Amino acid sequence: MNRDVENRDSAKKNVVLVDSGGTNIGSVRYALERLGVIAELSADAARIRAATHVILPGVGAARPGMQQLHKLDLIDTLRALKQPVLGVCLGMQLLFESSEESDTECLGLLPGRVRHFDRSASLRVPHMGWNRLQARGENPLLFGLDKNDYAYFVHSYAAPIGDYTLASCDYAGEFSAIVQKNNFYGMQFHPERSSRVGALLLQNFLR
Repeated sequence: MNRDVENRDSAKKNVVLVDSGGTNIGSVRYALERLGVIAELSADAARIRAATHVILPGVGAARPGMQQLHKLDLIDTLRALKQPVLGVCLGMQLLFESSEESDTECLGLLPGRVRHFDRSASLRVPHMGWNRLQARGENPLLFGLDKNDYAYFVHSYAAPIGDYTLASCDYAGEFSAIVQKNNFYGMQFHPERSSRVGALLLQNFLR
């Protein structure tokens, strides 16, 4: 499929960005626009339920992120969604059961607890910069991903490895970089800042 056809197909998608206050919302929105998608920013439960694809962005800490979703009364709405849902950065971490950060209960859509990087390691935290994605099997979300492809990360807490891990990364130990369970997907890195690889993975999600 050529790029023009891909962009026309993407433009038909009804994509909603959850207006959860994440500081990366604007950059995610621009990344989607480069793919021909005009994503609506909304905190309205009915509008989110009507979307073909939902993206939960986020930058910051787990507790304020969950507090904002509670304030917007979106917890039950997000948990009940049946269409493809993508959590980005903090948005991915909030898909898990809990976070060690301020001992926060999260959405519980993926099993496990997000934990701080090993403080005894000699690596700088936050993990900031480019790191290699290591696919752990085949999945449509990974279509076109090369074994030497890198993505851009900024985070101090990381999700564990599990059956839901589509791709991992190694920094003070292995952690989940891309996850999926049922219709819920997550990318720990910033696809909107990951050049060709980020655009590829966003396009795969929209398919």
